[in-house]
Amino acid sequence: MTLVLARRGREVEVTMCGGNETSQGEAELKKGLQGLMQLKSINVGDRLFYEGDEVEALYYMKSGRVKLTKTNEDGKEIILSFMQADDLVGEFGGVEGEFHGFEAEVVEAGMVGVIMVRNLEVYLSQNGEMALEFIRLMGTAQRILQYKLRDLLMNGKAGALASVLVRACNSYGKMTPEGILITKKLNHADIAELIGATRENVTKTLSGWKEQGIVEVSQGRILVREISELHEICGCQAGNLCSPKICRM
Repeated sequence: MTLVLARRGREVEVTMCGGNETSQGEAELKKGLQGLMQLKSINVGDRLFYEGDEVEALYYMKSGRVKLTKTNEDGKEIILSFMQADDLVGEFGGVEGEFHGFEAEVVEAGMVGVIMVRNLEVYLSQNGEMALEFIRLMGTAQRILQYKLRDLLMNGKAGALASVLVRACNSYGKMTPEGILITKKLNHADIAELIGATRENVTKTLSGWKEQGIVEVSQGRILVREISELHEICGCQAGNLCSPKICRM
């Protein structure tokens, strides 16, 4: 999906990363996983698992939203990702006694399919092509996390914040004549936890960008007026053409 925005006297072509680009192989894998699932309702505040829990199951998001968080020794929490419909939540390394390296908290009620690891192992051992697709799926999840850590560690707090807004545009963006409206509410505290900053720092940076005409914040909603400026701030290395499977929340 491509959006052309006329900003500051020039046309800027922006590639949006929304939309469904599921491959045929991935679609077949997810269809196969349906037969392994037990459906379970989830409510706000529920935990699918805690950091340090033994890995017993994976969770296929049918609806709702889950945030993945990690806590350091000082008790400071960092949000790793937000998972939504069609995402697979959990860790699978193919080894016994594996433990979750993060926590999964429900932030929007919905439904998940619970896939027991022992059943998944049997299914993959009997379906070579699906095992390969599963490896690809897990590899994509690792790349997403690696790129987020890169943005967090290498581009400074402003670059990390710009990266979060670009990813939010790709995941939740709605095109409007004024720019790209992020339809999911992202409060400053959540954004701060996504980039390892303070809420005050996020507020100050967004206020500065508002004065520059890059963003607009109103009633908890963020409108990105100049996404090309955010690409420059976060040092986008893909020419704004990153895969929709990678450039996401």
